[in-house]
Amino acid sequence: MNLENILSQNISEYIQKNHDISVENFEFQLTRKEFEGDLTLVIFPLLKHIKTNPVQLGEQIGEYLKSNSDLITKFNVVKGFLNLSLSELYFAEKFKSIQQTENFGFVSTTEHSPNVMVEYSSPNTNKPLHLGHIRNNLLGYSVAEILKASGKNVYKTQIINDRGIHICKSMVAWEKFGEGETPESTGMKGDHLVGKYYVEFDKAYKKEIQSLVDNGTSEDIAKKEAPIFKDAQNMLKKWEAGDDKVVALWTKMNNWVYAGFEETYKNLGVDFDKNYYESDTYLLGKDHIKNGLEQGVFFKKEDGSVWIDLSDEGLDEKIVLRADGTAVYMTQDIGTAIQRVLDFNIDEMVYTVGNEQDYHFKVLFLILKKLGFAWAENLYHLSYGMVDLPSGKMKSREGNVVDADDLIKEMTSTAKQISEELGKLETYNDSEKEELYRMIGLGALKYYILKVDPKKRILFNPEESVDFQGNTGPFIQYTYARIQSILRKANLAEQQLDLSNYTFEDKEKSLIKVLDQFPEIIQQSAKQYSPALIANYVYDLVKEFNSFYQNISILGADEDIQIEFRVNLAKEVAEVIKNSFRLLGIGVPARM
Repeated sequence: MNLENILSQNISEYIQKNHDISVENFEFQLTRKEFEGDLTLVIFPLLKHIKTNPVQLGEQIGEYLKSNSDLITKFNVVKGFLNLSLSELYFAEKFKSIQQTENFGFVSTTEHSPNVMVEYSSPNTNKPLHLGHIRNNLLGYSVAEILKASGKNVYKTQIINDRGIHICKSMVAWEKFGEGETPESTGMKGDHLVGKYYVEFDKAYKKEIQSLVDNGTSEDIAKKEAPIFKDAQNMLKKWEAGDDKVVALWTKMNNWVYAGFEETYKNLGVDFDKNYYESDTYLLGKDHIKNGLEQGVFFKKEDGSVWIDLSDEGLDEKIVLRADGTAVYMTQDIGTAIQRVLDFNIDEMVYTVGNEQDYHFKVLFLILKKLGFAWAENLYHLSYGMVDLPSGKMKSREGNVVDADDLIKEMTSTAKQISEELGKLETYNDSEKEELYRMIGLGALKYYILKVDPKKRILFNPEESVDFQGNTGPFIQYTYARIQSILRKANLAEQQLDLSNYTFEDKEKSLIKVLDQFPEIIQQSAKQYSPALIANYVYDLVKEFNSFYQNISILGADEDIQIEFRVNLAKEVAEVIKNSFRLLGIGVPARM
């Protein structure tokens, strides 16, 4: 049982005995640094149960805890806050518990643990991944890892948008301008090659529109009548009809893209348990629309199209099937969600999709609830803000994007430049240096993005992210490497310490208190689907360790027990740094 639960029992006993009422929930927080104490009980919420002066009530509870608990040595009351000082025994037992707990902070899963699916990435096959995809992938992967650490069985998935007019545009342009070039013949990654022809299509399309406009056609009509656009429409019809030649070209170019995506995912350090493809799922959902019509969930308009009326929910009418019987995105999202539950017996689903789709997911979740699926209560849209650049918004069809592969290379290069300027890698060989640069560069990128609340927009600044000072990935990695250096110098054998008579310094206590927050931070982060809580927690831990390191001698302490304890304390800090960064998908170096 943790400290707050123990103290809650004691406080409940006091209130029951002295006020004859039952109160079980209490608000605790770490004592602010300007006040004496370790843990603070907030008195104000109790005043709705007990009509009295908050200072007087705080004094009474403090006296009771001091007399009846060997965990409390003294207390003070500031207005409505009871500040409690914890005993040496508490810190000795707490550190022992942290040290002895395997995978401290993580909850093991069982066959009865909830099954959760996290969808992220979900790219189109007409272009390579870009900076926006990076935020999506990092968020989705990290949330999946955090949910897993919180005690849930997690499945990572993506749905690849591999059909439709967008891929046909790249296919038409490659046929017209490609002269048979391939990833092998050009040395280009397949996703880059296909993306190149998506841009080429847009250039040709604009020229044809302008030519038609110059000859007297209105711009709206020119956009529909441009020959290259009609070619793309015709190709889509042939694909849907199963034309052998078109399907073969579609398969070939999509396979180029898949190979490119896999390379990017590997470099970024993310993975998936299952891929879904829109070419397989776009017909899913129609049967459920039919069933929903029979149940009265949907209604049919005079033209034969099928809709749902959500005006009672503060929304509007939404089409779920066109008049010609073809599916819309909502149709296939309904079908895909149901299929995933059948495939994995999942209890919850998390969709990592930008906030421009907020309305779509409100509607999707409502429809699934109205269709009677109990699991629809446990659907969550991990809505995130866009990533902006100093130069403005990205536009992929114009080629004005920050390519994911280029950004990963740039981050590695920036890390190399800064590391060489610091000049601390003399003992590394070339391959070790390159691996370290990559770890620092990717750590900088991931931490910079994940430390921000998902809902907020980000202005991404690569140079600012690779800084060895402040709230950055490299700063935290450097602290981890510093601790590894201490451990190598100490060279202590694995041991259980007898701290029963140990007198803790305030800096040691502070560090144990921050370490002790880790399990709760994981649970909060999982509940809020926010890696930012983990990122900012580990930064606070590192700041606390560096304050400890600068103010207290570790290897030069006066007594052996002090050296042994402080080395072991540093080791536990390093373990939590490593595990926190693991949840963010970031590696930590043994040396820097």
